[in-house]
Amino acid sequence: MATSYEQSGDARGTILGHPKGLFILFFAEMWERFSYYGMRALLIFYLTKHWLFSDGEAGVIYGAYTALVYITPVLGGYLADRWLGQRKAVLYGAVILTFGHFLMGFEGTGGQDAASLNIFWLALAFIIVGSGFLKANISVIVGQLYPRTDARRDPAYTIFYMGINLGAFLGSLLCGYLGEVYGWSYGFGAAGVGMLLGLVVFIIGKPYLMGRGEPPKALSRAVEFALYGVGLGAVVVCWWMVQNQDVVGTLLGVFGAILVLGVVLYSVVKLPAEDRDRIFAALFLIFVSIVFWALFEQAGNSLNLFTDRHVDRSLFGWQVPASMFQSLNAAYIFLLAPFFAWGWTILGRKGKEPSAPFKFGLGVIQVGLGFLVLVWGANAAGVSAVPVAFIFLIYLLHTTGELCLSPVGLSSMNRLAPAHMASLIMGTWFFASATGNFAAGLISSAAGGEGLEGEEAGRELVLSVYSTVGWYAIAIGGAVLLLSPLVKKLMHLDTLQDDNVGDDLLGQKEVGEPQAAGMHPETRG
Repeated sequence: MATSYEQSGDARGTILGHPKGLFILFFAEMWERFSYYGMRALLIFYLTKHWLFSDGEAGVIYGAYTALVYITPVLGGYLADRWLGQRKAVLYGAVILTFGHFLMGFEGTGGQDAASLNIFWLALAFIIVGSGFLKANISVIVGQLYPRTDARRDPAYTIFYMGINLGAFLGSLLCGYLGEVYGWSYGFGAAGVGMLLGLVVFIIGKPYLMGRGEPPKALSRAVEFALYGVGLGAVVVCWWMVQNQDVVGTLLGVFGAILVLGVVLYSVVKLPAEDRDRIFAALFLIFVSIVFWALFEQAGNSLNLFTDRHVDRSLFGWQVPASMFQSLNAAYIFLLAPFFAWGWTILGRKGKEPSAPFKFGLGVIQVGLGFLVLVWGANAAGVSAVPVAFIFLIYLLHTTGELCLSPVGLSSMNRLAPAHMASLIMGTWFFASATGNFAAGLISSAAGGEGLEGEEAGRELVLSVYSTVGWYAIAIGGAVLLLSPLVKKLMHLDTLQDDNVGDDLLGQKEVGEPQAAGMHPETRG
């Protein structure tokens, strides 16, 4: 029998039983991911082939840049929670991002020309800060459209996640092809156009957000513009930091310790026992995710270079640009996510769905297996170029690992965090991604080496590093599997309550079975 929100359809402001605002967020984020992943597919080649950085230097720069992309959501999330609200933070972030992506189209003279490089660093800084204002907050708005135990919540994140990966797939293909075949400015320019389209969609779709994500209290123009000024100040700081990568590592260590300690102390002193336990469970998942991202994020870094130099990329007589293989992850997610969602749902109905921490352990194991499969394939090929099938296989295993960990993680952060800490915990989740990305840069730098002579020596070094990290990942993932029952108890899913805000959304709250919060496919943005 159809539920009331299914019967009401568009007349109640829904599409397929979901608020129309979900689809505004879907398309806005789709275009933002188009621009981000299109630029990401080209960045390591831009650093090594245009700016002529060594592999080791480029790996660290890439890691510092992607780390900062995931650090700044802590700032953007805090300002949104306290003053701006999520909608204005997303809008401001989209404007800054659009400017940064178009600025990337300025190639200058290449090499190590200081003036041209400064413009490049500035473009990266705008993208970093824009992502910080947009990324965590747009995911929070998705959650605000639904009560915490609404049965539609996890399917909504699945829909949102599909938009992310559709954008990532198209961006990697189009921007990668244009950048490598026609010139860097064409690839980065296409990324800028994508971000501009995302901005337009978000502005037009404001009425469909139903007032979600607005400032927590009335905001004067002076305060609002002062907050935007903080964002511009952050651009200057990031412009300097992306050039001084060691400082980024120090920041991650110091700020990470302060952030985690602050969350723990606040949880112990201020929160009820069950909310405190949920925060501890969230922190466990956050720490595990660092290991996953450190390995997974080799994709745009050392794995991208390995594909370019050591893989037979010929498909149907065409030498495929290496950057276009970055689209495989998104393509696999687009194809496999519905099957994962369906599988978790079926297992959940039978009471056999793995817990979130157990899924995390599976994710880490699979990312390790991906590297070991590539190492085996390369060793089997000997001195010949590695068959391209092994690149398809490593991305497949990394993607199935991601579907076990990343979607589950973001949904868990939304579910486990009290409403007043939602953006802060989401920011902490992205901060863990920052730490993983910086560690990925260090791994890539080690795989790049310095002073090696010949491609064969470089290839052997990469394979040695991949073998080591692969076995470590399997060991860590196994430990997470053993600890998962304890962490599941800390989540207290059986007593999870809705917040007052949003309970009357569309005049309907659907909870389903008592364990509904733990039964549905989990996904992230």
